[in-house]
Amino acid sequence: MSARRVTVTECPGGPLLIRGADEVVGIDGTTGTVDRAVVAMCRCGRSERLPWCDDSHRARKRRKKKEQTDE
Repeated sequence: MSARRVTVTECPGGPLLIRGADEVVGIDGTTGTVDRAVVAMCRCGRSERLPWCDDSHRARKRRKKKEQTDE
């Protein structure tokens, strides 16, 4: 049996995209089963679904822009 190819792509200011994985092991040792071709892993720590990305990094960017225009 040949090994499956797994790739990791960094999205600037966003998550890591993992392609080809069957499972992901979090920093705390918990294992998450992957049932999609591509999954997004949180890097900002704001996700309510850690270790998976829930786009929380996007809301933070919008708030910063709004705060700058309100000044």
